[in-house]
Amino acid sequence: VQLQASGGGLVQPGGSLRLSCVVSRFALDYYAIGWFRQAPGKEREGVSCIRGSPASTSYADSVKGRFTISRDNRKNTVYLQMNSLKPEDTAVYYCATYVGCGGPAGYWGQGTQVTVSS
Repeated sequence: VQLQASGGGLVQPGGSLRLSCVVSRFALDYYAIGWFRQAPGKEREGVSCIRGSPASTSYADSVKGRFTISRDNRKNTVYLQMNSLKPEDTAVYYCATYVGCGGPAGYWGQGTQVTVSS
């Protein structure tokens, strides 16, 4: 199972970023794919997850209405569009496989740093 996240960076509060996760075809077909984040000194937080066809999605309360997860099966890629970013969104973001959304992450790749700061 391979997952490669990218798209992080430095953005001002209120700005936007789109994260991408290239996923091996097997993982995309077999697992739910989601994002979790890890900030220094804080617990890991599940952010969003997408599963099935037609896709069903879920979001943490802290990002509802601001983040959108989507999937492009032709490109084996899962996206996380992040709008109205806040300083508290600063973290390393990882994409991961899940047997079911809301459960523990199974496989994950290298994360991508998101920093929200003025």
